[in-house]
Amino acid sequence: MSAAAAITDTITKNDVVLFMKGTKVMPQCGFSSRVAGVLNFMGVEFADVNVLADADIRQGIKEFSDWPTIPQLYVKGEFVGGCDIVTEMTLSGELDQLFEAKGIAFDKAAAEKIREANA
Repeated sequence: MSAAAAITDTITKNDVVLFMKGTKVMPQCGFSSRVAGVLNFMGVEFADVNVLADADIRQGIKEFSDWPTIPQLYVKGEFVGGCDIVTEMTLSGELDQLFEAKGIAFDKAAAEKIREANA
């Protein structure tokens, strides 16, 4: 299976996917840790794909999304963005809106706590 086919398969079979360096329980870079931390804190169920474990996926995801950096968040097959975009969306409430629109379960009170802590 090509990297693009594997990526398509992963984002089709999982509502929320984070392509990251490391895993959600053991991130291996600060940016991946931040996004995984936000999702974990908000109680979002997500699949994690460790790009360090597969060089083809690591390069393939950059080509697939036409986005040069990792991590990359996908919701219902749609590319959302990397660390800076996810952080901005979390703080503005846009991530809550996206999850609500796509039917993704999350802890709204936890999202509010993130915004309060960063106000």
